[in-house]
Amino acid sequence: MTERGHYARTIRPSTGRRSPARALRALAGSGLVTLTFAARAHADLPASVEIMRPDEPIVTAPDARAPRRGAGERGARLPVYAASTGPGCESGWFEVGPLAWVCGDGASPSPLPPSGGNEAAGDGLPFAYHFVGRDGSFGYRVLETAEEGEPDTQLFPGFGVAITRVGAKPGQSDPFGLTTHRLWVPLRDLGARVVPPAPLAAELADGVSVAWVNVPRAAIYERAAGRQKRGAFVEALTRVDVLERVELGRDAWLRVGDATWLRERDTTSPVVKAPPTEAAPDERWLDVDLARQVLVAYRGERPLFALPVSTGRGPAGTELATPPGVHRIWVKLRTSDMDNLEDQETSRNYAIQAVPWVMYFERGYGLHGAFWHRAFGHVMSHGCVNLTPADAERLFAWTSPHLPAGWSAVLPTEYERGTLVRVE
Repeated sequence: MTERGHYARTIRPSTGRRSPARALRALAGSGLVTLTFAARAHADLPASVEIMRPDEPIVTAPDARAPRRGAGERGARLPVYAASTGPGCESGWFEVGPLAWVCGDGASPSPLPPSGGNEAAGDGLPFAYHFVGRDGSFGYRVLETAEEGEPDTQLFPGFGVAITRVGAKPGQSDPFGLTTHRLWVPLRDLGARVVPPAPLAAELADGVSVAWVNVPRAAIYERAAGRQKRGAFVEALTRVDVLERVELGRDAWLRVGDATWLRERDTTSPVVKAPPTEAAPDERWLDVDLARQVLVAYRGERPLFALPVSTGRGPAGTELATPPGVHRIWVKLRTSDMDNLEDQETSRNYAIQAVPWVMYFERGYGLHGAFWHRAFGHVMSHGCVNLTPADAERLFAWTSPHLPAGWSAVLPTEYERGTLVRVE
């Protein structure tokens, strides 16, 4: 992975499969007929359309050749504002938002009101995540016949799976989990449900300086360069407010409470920087500091919040290094599978389903939630910028383009550009 996932597969073009829905044919007539927002009250339009296939393409115009706008989440019902015929779609097109059209071949008209499919996860994990146990496992398409014949896939030890629901075979109590790949896996083959790391983001109010402990345990001292307090330590990733900083000899010291000092080298902290020249006045942007392993979110010149991250562990210029420079988020995905299964030279393969809150800013390099380690504040990743899942969820909502309810992916437009990301 650069944790570079299958983003190209996630936003793949339509397969053109037919749907039983043919509601738009009556509206089409001949030529291109579009129903406007104003005409909606007088048109026989459905209340919504239900997305029938995973990551159903959404385009900017009622034409299969139009630029991609995003993807719809299977099972979500999107609002309908207009209908049209157009090239590349046998069943006709539905307008589901500004510059957003979905083909009726993969979306069924519904009388039910719109409903989102991407509600906030709260702890940053949209599904129940598990790692496959040391003996591996198998996945089955049909629950009723699971483990009675040839499996549909093999899952190797350590692979991460995302479980959407739990069920059992008729007449049996042994539970199986349905993964985001729509395969049933026996839960006895999986480890305990993953408990995500806690969020680490800190607000940067005027005049407030913060730091995070970046060693396993940081010793506490009575004063700068003074005596260490016996048995007094601060655990890794603990956030502290910095009340004073002094330099004595070769060391810098931070006062974080009454008669409570830490060595600065045992911590990591944000540094306020000027916006990149590419940023418009008052524009939101992100700064990823490779040396400090800290991300700071800005609006114009004002820092708003900061958090420790884990960037690429490879040397500069290699595939495993986070690419420096000023970038823009070019696609956002609610989740994306990530693996290195195509790497023939690796000594160890891995695969993680449904990595949450993915924001790609340079090819397959992006920001995303990571629940498989607690090493934030240190280089750790295969090239991406790892955040705690809760921090990634917050950043996902804060950055642009905004992901509408019921969408699984969204791309920028000229009216809503991707957020700037500076890596240096």
